[in-house]
Amino acid sequence: MKNIPVPIEIYPRIDDCIETQAKRLFKEFSERILQGEDGVLIDKLEVVRTFLATWDFNILRAESERHLAAGRKVKFILRVENGKSEYEMKVD
Repeated sequence: MKNIPVPIEIYPRIDDCIETQAKRLFKEFSERILQGEDGVLIDKLEVVRTFLATWDFNILRAESERHLAAGRKVKFILRVENGKSEYEMKVD
């Protein structure tokens, strides 16, 4: 798998976890591609697809929900680098 220079940002909430939001993005990108949109959407779709296939969402939820429960904002930045799905979690 190639590097994909298009990062995806996801902002989970207590009632809408990282996995749910990633699946929603995957569906949205797929539908937009089928409707004829192109450009970077295919790369974005691949970043989200790889993320969904790679990570343990129980761990990611546990990581983020403790911050969300404390009233902090959480952002996941997804990317594919060196052929691997990577993420960075930022907490504000």
